[in-house]
Amino acid sequence: MYLDYWQLVTKPFEPRVERGVFFPCEVHEGALMKLRYAVENRRGAAVLAGPTGVGKTMLVQLLRGVLPAEFRPFVHLVFPQMSSRDLLVYLAEQSGSPPAEAPRHTIEESVRRLESFLTQNAAAGRHAVLVIDEAHLLEDCGALETLRLLLNFEAAGQPMLTLLLVGQMGLVSAVGRLPSLEERISVKTLVRTFTAEETAAYVRHRLDAAGATRDLFTPDAVEALHYLSHGTPRQINRLGDLALLVGFADRLPHLSAQQIESVSEELIAIAAE
Repeated sequence: MYLDYWQLVTKPFEPRVERGVFFPCEVHEGALMKLRYAVENRRGAAVLAGPTGVGKTMLVQLLRGVLPAEFRPFVHLVFPQMSSRDLLVYLAEQSGSPPAEAPRHTIEESVRRLESFLTQNAAAGRHAVLVIDEAHLLEDCGALETLRLLLNFEAAGQPMLTLLLVGQMGLVSAVGRLPSLEERISVKTLVRTFTAEETAAYVRHRLDAAGATRDLFTPDAVEALHYLSHGTPRQINRLGDLALLVGFADRLPHLSAQQIESVSEELIAIAAE
């Protein structure tokens, strides 16, 4: 809607993960490198933790895109709140395990299917990757222990899959309370929010990637974006996108802190209703 007005090719604050749009900040590049190391060296498990909205799922998507072809299947579970039985059934189905046999969908049957598939997968030179999003939710239902047991499937002394646990900061503590899993974690990487300098660089990068030929946000607008978003990329995207829409509607030449603050206040008011 506002692209022509601001002379943009694409919307700058969409949640996209293409390399030209991805902002190569130190914390994200470092996290991606550690995750690649864990998977490509066929380690058993890794942890990716951080606050909501800092780009953890984006990093998982980037990881999937840069891994060599032999690291398949790549199973990404985004809603893990299920029983151990249902979790194993889901993983067996999504991995491409052999069809279920009677008695169907018991824990034992799902484990047999997974073991059969992983054995064949490893024999073909492949290595499975299992990503569990929102993994901090799994402690109460005992599913972390269930996932840990999958690491017992080995070929030639190596795990046949890499388990990547992704979640909020409580995940680190949850894993620490399960020593049998903790000792299998080869990599732990934490993703933080942006500094003020990183927020400014992120806004410039996103605008450049969208085809901007001039500064659309004044320096005080960028400062307001950082302050009101707390340096969280998802919140920066939301505030920036709505501010561009407001500026288009009001036919403004650029966006100042006033527009950012106004958009933020409106979002807070809507959330409170």
